[in-house]
Amino acid sequence: MRDFWIGSGHHLLDRDAEGRLVVTDAFLKAYLARPELVPPEDACEAEIRLHHELLMHDPRRPVRPAEIAKLRDPDARENWELMIAFRDRLIAAPSLEAAYLALARGDMGRTPPLFLNQLTQVVLRNALDGLADATVLRAAELFYRPQRVTFHEGAVLLADSETIESHERDRHASPLLAMLGGPAASELPVLGAANADDYFERSDAFDFVLNFGDPAARRGLAAVIERWVLHLLGTGVRVEPVDRMDDPDFGWFVGLDAEGTRIGNALWRGEEIDPATADRLIALFRLDFADPREARADLGARPVWLLLAMDAGRTLRMKPQNLASGLPVAAAGKVS
Repeated sequence: MRDFWIGSGHHLLDRDAEGRLVVTDAFLKAYLARPELVPPEDACEAEIRLHHELLMHDPRRPVRPAEIAKLRDPDARENWELMIAFRDRLIAAPSLEAAYLALARGDMGRTPPLFLNQLTQVVLRNALDGLADATVLRAAELFYRPQRVTFHEGAVLLADSETIESHERDRHASPLLAMLGGPAASELPVLGAANADDYFERSDAFDFVLNFGDPAARRGLAAVIERWVLHLLGTGVRVEPVDRMDDPDFGWFVGLDAEGTRIGNALWRGEEIDPATADRLIALFRLDFADPREARADLGARPVWLLLAMDAGRTLRMKPQNLASGLPVAAAGKVS
């Protein structure tokens, strides 16, 4: 079996009898070792002591608000408040899947997007365990990594936003490179049959570009959605990319990102979509329940439409939590 996304920390976790992820001290210590939580050289003694005790001794020990209040730096206090609140959520839940569902269906409060994306990645890594299709795995990165959309020579290129920003900084430092080069995404490797095997060695680099104009890429994302829903909710669904809606009733939709939700809401209200807004729609999917009895009675056998769109700055920020909270399932799901 080929490994991937080692940086997610999935190898540091235990599994319960049903294959769900169970938090371990090693996984918690990996969070404590993050650069955001390692005390800087000028940190106060209270912060250094707190970090040392958690990292080197007991990462689960209770941390009272009064203890955090003693930290001298206000940014450090905020970082530790957020970290401890998130840690306590993970510890209290029977599994990381259950912790994710509680966040998705409840109030995320002040949970930092970084923490939510990391939790998404490791839960998704578990859902995709054993998969060896590089196109599907690269499409899965949309779940937890913002993407920059580039239209180039008839292709719709999705490149990791952070990777592109780093690449553009390098180009800016070289005026000649900036002048001679094309779009930054066109200078990164585009995933294809010839280099698919390389994905597994570089999966933590996030430097492959996905040609989302290729039907195989959209089918790959559809396959990820199917696995995600089955793993989290215990509900079988069939998802297929489509070019247009053929449901005059428009019975149900889920926006896969904020812009997709906005477009879906406008369609739900019967509003006309202007061309500029319509152009932001990157993909449309039809979702059907494998067993219609697992859908809400008011949906019946009608499909659920999934809308994926980029924002005005051509950035795609997928919100997979919307699938956990927005699908019209008849029950709350098997993971609790």
